[in-house]
Formats: sequence, C-alpha cells, structure tokens
Amino acid sequence: MGSMTQFRPCIDLHHGQVKQIVGATLSDKTDAAPKENFVASQSAEWFAEKYKSDGLKGGHIIKLGPGNDEAAKSALAAWPSDAEGGGMQLGGGVTAFNAEAWIEAGASHVIVTSWLFDQEGELLEDRLRDLVSAVGRERLVLDLSCKKTPQGWTVAMNRWQTLTQLDVTPMTLDVLAEYCDEFLIHAADVEGLCQGIDLPLVELLGQWGQLPLTYAGGVRNLEDLEAIQRASEGRMDATVGSALDLFGGHSVSYNELINFNKRS
Repeated sequence: MGSMTQFRPCIDLHHGQVKQIVGATLSDKTDAAPKENFVASQSAEWFAEKYKSDGLKGGHIIKLGPGNDEAAKSALAAWPSDAEGGGMQLGGGVTAFNAEAWIEAGASHVIVTSWLFDQEGELLEDRLRDLVSAVGRERLVLDLSCKKTPQGWTVAMNRWQTLTQLDVTPMTLDVLAEYCDEFLIHAADVEGLCQGIDLPLVELLGQWGQLPLTYAGGVRNLEDLEAIQRASEGRMDATVGSALDLFGGHSVSYNELINFNKRS
C-alpha cells in the first residue's frame, strides 16, 4: 500500500480565541477587523485535548497577531510533544530568538514564514541557518503560504498581505528542504472560503513529495481530501478549517475526518 493522505487538525488563534478567519481579510490596521467565519466558545486547550484523545497527529496552532501567547501555551500544555509524534506545531511570530522557548513549552515543531524575509521580500538564508542552530532542522516547519501570480504561486508574508520574491516551485522546495522537517502550504486565495481546493497547486506540490507536506485552504468535504490523495499519491496531508462542523461549518463532520484517517 502507498502513502495515505491524513487529516491534520488546527487551532487558529486571534486575540486569544479560537477562530476561523477568511485569510485574505487579515490586516495590520487596527480598525480593519478581519472577516470571521467562526469564533469558538471553547478554549484552545479544549481543542488540543480533543485532538489528543482522538489521536490526531501533526496538527498546528497558529497565532494570528498579538495576544495569543497564553492560549497557545495552554494548548501546548494540554498536548505536549512526545516520542510517538504526538503534540502540535506552533506558528505565528516565531524567530530564532523565541523558537526554543516554544519547543520547551511543548511544541513538536515551530512553523516559520515572515521572519525569513526582509522588508523587500528577499529570503534571508542566514535566518534559516539561525533557526536550525536554535532548534534543529527536525523541529522546523516552513510555512510557504502563497498566492496565485503570473509566475504560478508566490510566497506571501505578514499575514499574507505582502508578496515575497520567492516562488513556490520544485526547485524552491529542493533548496529549502535542507533546512526543515516539513512544509505547511496555505493557499491564501482560497483560505476560509469553503469553495474548494487549489487543485493545480496541490498537483504541483504532490508531485514533489520529498518531505512531509500539509496543504491548507478551501477544503470543504471528503471529496476534496480524496482529490489531494490522488494528486499527491497520498504524500500530502491536509487541514480543514471553516468547512468543519467543529468550527461551525456544514459540509464535513469531525467524525468523518477521524474515520478518514483510519481507512486503510
């Protein structure tokens, strides 16, 4: 049997609450509130405990802006990293200076995007090396959140507001693979819209397949997960956000996803 695509869970934090947000509406402007699809009444810790009890591995906690450290720490404490590949990954505001503290707080990996680029969107390979020195390549996930551009797809930073000078290509993945354990790829154009996945992007990434990859953006049902399975021959996992009943969605249930992961 070949590889099998797995559903990986997520906890997106905004002002300390678990939310699902339309990715393209996030902004640094204080007066511009992002479009919220869902705000949970339960805590981040509650979600982490649920994922732990259901054996969902490799999920991620993303801090969207300030005010999320306490919620993130409580979620990590509820399911700290263990030798069996349990625990959750932590992203949002990660640098070489705080990465080790997040690992100590229980994160299995730290997820990094914006800190790796200068203001012009140029990749700073020195910073990648600093991160590897801080926590080790095996603890590092690179988040190549990207938007569709004339070149194909280009990595976006600063909560997906600014395009970098780095395109998502097999060659880019080859170069960056030396520095990390996994990639997380958000398709920012379809994130939070529940209108389906960016299939050409999934196909491009799925054919590469040298390191674990998790795709996020637009997954609305089991058919989309099956499409990711086919396009990547099971080499790519996926996360489901706004479509999920756990986050107020209507097109896929959490229990269906648990069962999806148990298929053989």
